This record gives sequence, structure tokens and C-alpha cells, in this order.
Amino acid sequence: MSKPELFDVIELLVDVPEHQQSIGTQGTIVECYDDGAFEVEFANADGETTALFALTHQQFIVVWKASTKQWLPTAEKITEILEQLSENKQEKIFDYARTIYQQA
Repeated sequence: MSKPELFDVIELLVDVPEHQQSIGTQGTIVECYDDGAFEVEFANADGETTALFALTHQQFIVVWKASTKQWLPTAEKITEILEQLSENKQEKIFDYARTIYQQA
């Protein structure tokens, strides 16, 4: 699993209704705490902050690495999600992926 770092862009895996943020919303890590939490800033198209709050790594995936200045390939994003799931759920996704592959 990719270790989140300062200024990485993340994408939510969960809804955060108390901050009006939903699955798929992207934000930027602006602080990394010793307890494993990450302060994330969310902004609108004009660059204005719309929300700022702490998340655990289980609530998001990294989609852009500040250290390399590159977006992560889809395969890496999928892997990051899979690593957070139980073995049973991973098997279900593997079966689904195999079905899609057979249709190609």
C-alpha cells in the first residue's frame, strides 16, 4: 500500500456527510499526524477551501503522488482499494474481474 504523504491528492472511498463530502471527491493532504490520521483540504474549482478535516487511510486512496508529480495508474488505485478489503471481498472482486476479462 502506498504511504500517503504531504501534498498527495486523495480520493474519498466513503461519504463524509458531516462535511458535505462524498465518495470520489478529491482533496489534498496538508498534514500527516503521528497517530496515522491525515488532515485533508477540499477545494472548489476556484481554489477556495470547502472543507478541512482529518481522515484515516482506510477512508481514502492516493490518486496523485506529490513526490513524483504523477497520477497513479488505475491498476495501482485498484490495488490500494483491494488491500483494504477482507480476503472474501477480494475473491469476489477477482471473480468479477475474471468475468469481465472473459467478455473482452
